[in-house]
Order: sequence, then structure tokens, then C-alpha cells
Amino acid sequence: MTDPILVPLIIGVFFLAGLVKGVIGLGLPTVALSLMTVVTDLPTAMALMLVPTFATNVLQALTGGHALEVLKRIWLFLLLATGMVWLGGLVLEGADLSLMSAMLGVVLVAYALLGFSGYQMKTPARREQSFGIVFGAVNGVLTGMVGSYAVPGVMYLQSLGFNRNQFVQAMGMLFLGSTIALALTLSGNNLMTSDMGLTSLWATAPAFLGFFAGQAIRKRLSESLFRKLFYAGLLILGLFIVVRPFFSG
Repeated sequence: MTDPILVPLIIGVFFLAGLVKGVIGLGLPTVALSLMTVVTDLPTAMALMLVPTFATNVLQALTGGHALEVLKRIWLFLLLATGMVWLGGLVLEGADLSLMSAMLGVVLVAYALLGFSGYQMKTPARREQSFGIVFGAVNGVLTGMVGSYAVPGVMYLQSLGFNRNQFVQAMGMLFLGSTIALALTLSGNNLMTSDMGLTSLWATAPAFLGFFAGQAIRKRLSESLFRKLFYAGLLILGLFIVVRPFFSG
């Protein structure tokens, strides 16, 4: 992964991925995977994005001032979303995941279009824990399979009625736990080498630059504009995932 030709590509990809995450609170893994798999395989791309994703998610999970309040509501969801990643990882090794990746992209596109239409999923207070178990387990399995942390966990978190800062912080907690679990899964399956780990480490620098630039942009956004950009981001990310197999295969 020290090929000089790949160095500027990695810098550009992770700066862009960090920028997207800084603005809408998610998207670093999806943007990085969508672009990196044009020139490498999915397990390698997943390994490369681990350290930048972990580092930016630590900041996102700890920033906002609502950590305890949010954690009290979603701890069970987080437990399942993290604990089930290993199961998806069992499928990853040697599997053809193009169809599953495309299906995830279609779900993101559909959800974004529903958001633009004004529809928003609502979870009744009495069902938060039971819904959290289901959504957390499914999210964990899909994370282990294709490295995308968002489906369907982000939909569940948004349905809880958090304000913008709480929502972004809750996503940070989900993504942080998922990143740790995915790193352990990839290491256990011998898909994470020391060379990949070193490359992933230095890729954190451009990711941080993009992330902080994106945060600065988000602070200037109104709640309404933030929602529009959030759904636009989901739409673009979903389309990325759908078309990725045509360029990586």
C-alpha cells in the first residue's frame, strides 16, 4: 500500500470523506469504500478506512455535550450493533458481496427520497428498546459484511427525535463501536495486515483536515438546511454504493 501512485489518491479520498462526515455526521466509511474499491478490493478498502474512521468517531462521540443523555436511550441498541459485527464478518471472507452492497445503496436512496418528501420514521417511546434490539442486530451484521455502518442504524437514531447535535453525537457513538468491532473482526480473519494498518494510520491526517473543515461548515447551517444536506448526502452515498460494483468488478 506504499505505491506512490496510491498516495495522492488516498489523501484526496480521505480528505473528501472527512469533509462529508464533518458536515452531515456520517459518510467517511461509505465515501472511502466507494472510491477506494475502484482501485482495490473491498476487504483492503475496509482495512484502510479503520483508523481514520475510529479517530474521527472518537471526536464525534465525545463532542456535543449530550453523551450521557443520549447513551441512556440507545445503550442497548449500541450493544447489539457492536456485538453482532462478528457474525457479518464470518460471511465477509470469500463471499461475493456486490449484490448486498447494491441493496444497501438502494435502501439509502429510498430513505433519502422519503426524507425529501417530508416523511420521517417515528419510534414510540414504549418501543425504543425493542426496536433498538432489532435495528442494532441488523446494523451489526451488515457492518461486518460490507463495512457500512449506517443501515439501518441511522434511520433508527433519527426516529428517536434527537435534535441535530444529539443526533450527530449518537451517530458518532454507533460508528465508534462499529469501527472497534470491525477492526477486531478483520484482524481475527487475517484481513488486517501491519502494512495496511500503517497506511490507515497516516490516512488519518487528511481525514482530520476534512472533518474539521466540515464541522466548521455545519456550524453555519440552519436545522432545515442541515436536514436537506443530510438527506442529499444519504442519496449520493446510496448511489455511490449502487454503482460501485460496476467500477470495482
